[in-house]
Amino acid sequence: MSLISAVNLTKVYGSGDTAVRALDNVSLQVEPGEFVAVMGPSGCGKSTLLHLLGGLDRPTSGTVTIDGHSLSDLSDARLTELRRHKIGFIFQFFNLIPVLNAVENAALPVTLDGVRQAEAKERATKWLTRFGLGDRLDHRPDQLSGGQQQRVAVARALVADPALILADEPTGNLDTRSSEEIAALLRQVANEWGRSVVVVTHDPRIAAHADRIVFLKDGAIVDQTILEPRDSHNEAVVAEKMMAIGD
Repeated sequence: MSLISAVNLTKVYGSGDTAVRALDNVSLQVEPGEFVAVMGPSGCGKSTLLHLLGGLDRPTSGTVTIDGHSLSDLSDARLTELRRHKIGFIFQFFNLIPVLNAVENAALPVTLDGVRQAEAKERATKWLTRFGLGDRLDHRPDQLSGGQQQRVAVARALVADPALILADEPTGNLDTRSSEEIAALLRQVANEWGRSVVVVTHDPRIAAHADRIVFLKDGAIVDQTILEPRDSHNEAVVAEKMMAIGD
């Protein structure tokens, strides 16, 4: 069974002459452990799709089902609970708390969920150590590089042991080297730890790490491409597809 099943998603903002159709009848499935990149021109609906998949917004029509739960059938309270336990979010701007150190930031979701502080820090330390930050646990965000801060954000997304990771331009605020490291890390999250990963990105170098790329234009899926694992030609394939779709 697919972890995510989105069927005929449509999202319209406004009404009448000012209505904007951000998504138009989009259907998408994501399998457990699959890494999917979503690409397309600015304003094509990429972030809108991600917000609907994560239950951060509700569609005008259509349905989203995550791990057997139809989001449209859930109350706001149940939807919040599902997001806490099933979904981890990563954003372009790291959104770390400046006065908390790395382990406290990474532990925050489960700390807020009532997990004992010692256990929360143990979980956070496990992920941070896996991500090469075992010697940075006590460092605050201003003592970490951009790439290190995003690694903390990835650990925070995983600390509640979700099945799904949603990332909106997670490398958009990083240099080339750090971007590659984060993309490879998300690939590892899918491969080694079996999480489904959906990433919105404009960068072919990042999308080249995915199993599949979904291309959007004007709110609709116009193409899907399955990539060969670790193929050096993937980046060129992605760039060529983007040029064909155009701005």
